Amino acid sequence: MNFKPDSLYSIALILLFQCSSSSANKEQSNNKVQTKETTFSAIKINGVSFVSPSKEINPEEINYPNEIVAANYLSFMPYGFVAEGSTDLVFDSEWQWWGEKSEGITRMSELAKIEGYKIMLKPHVWKRHGEFTGDHSHDNIEDWQAFEKTYEKYILHYAKLAESHQIALFCIGTEWEKFVLERSEFWFELINKVRKVYSGKISYAANWDEYLKVPFWEKLDYIGVDAYFPLVKDEVASVKALESALNPFKNQLEKLADSLQMQILFTEYGYRSRVNSAEKPWEADRNGKVNLQAQINGYTAFYNTFWKKSFIAGGFLWKWFPNHKEVGGSENNGFTPQNKPVEKLIKKNSL
Repeated sequence: MNFKPDSLYSIALILLFQCSSSSANKEQSNNKVQTKETTFSAIKINGVSFVSPSKEINPEEINYPNEIVAANYLSFMPYGFVAEGSTDLVFDSEWQWWGEKSEGITRMSELAKIEGYKIMLKPHVWKRHGEFTGDHSHDNIEDWQAFEKTYEKYILHYAKLAESHQIALFCIGTEWEKFVLERSEFWFELINKVRKVYSGKISYAANWDEYLKVPFWEKLDYIGVDAYFPLVKDEVASVKALESALNPFKNQLEKLADSLQMQILFTEYGYRSRVNSAEKPWEADRNGKVNLQAQINGYTAFYNTFWKKSFIAGGFLWKWFPNHKEVGGSENNGFTPQNKPVEKLIKKNSL
């Protein structure tokens, strides 16, 4: 998740979107809609976004997501870093946390496979001072090309790592709206290059107000959406009110999935355990009075709206920390469901 300032986009944009028709000769697989009547497996991707540990992980920590919330996928996030205006993306550096680098990704992947998980490798770029990646841009073609060179190196490095460890799913980027719109040709070329070194499924994690604009969905295996939809302003919105607010997004996502003959994968979703958690669900600051019921209501409405729909492949909740017994709890207002009442709800919907 990247911090997203107040969006100028409105829900009206989503409701007015006209779906494009798909090619009759589109390549199909078991994970894509073949006809409108196709029935998908009831098994969802019930994943957690596993926070990168600063040092080598205790193997028992890998067990908890399945034990506590019946997770069957883990999302590992190798981080890269770039300063505003810079063309130099730094990754796999000695000063980074263990779990952000190839060493940590490799070891955690080995442990996860032993425990029966499948893995999504989802490279994240952190912009210095917390600027939103979706606003990243350059003033001239030379700077764009220099940045693209380092970004391609970053993505192909981890695509090759994903292939070497037989990782099931690879994400080529997270919330890069301007980069995608201004330099779309680069992304088409990048996808082709990733396909040459990686044989698993590929997605891209579009922000909630970006997914209608992405031009290369048909080149991927899933339509990836970070599902921080703005819903209800109430301090503790009711499940009914939240479901009503989610319905326009559900309808639009279904139309998009049908037009492209693909499934939606929620590359991130979740609600904080604080008041007003559904108004701007992307907010990642530490403010807000703790309210555990607000988190429960958000998850309940989300599962009720999406989880039984065949066009939904599943998703990855945000987020799960690698020191389970010491995090979360009844005084925590953050995203993690750990050691909070919502754990039981997540497990019930994951089984």
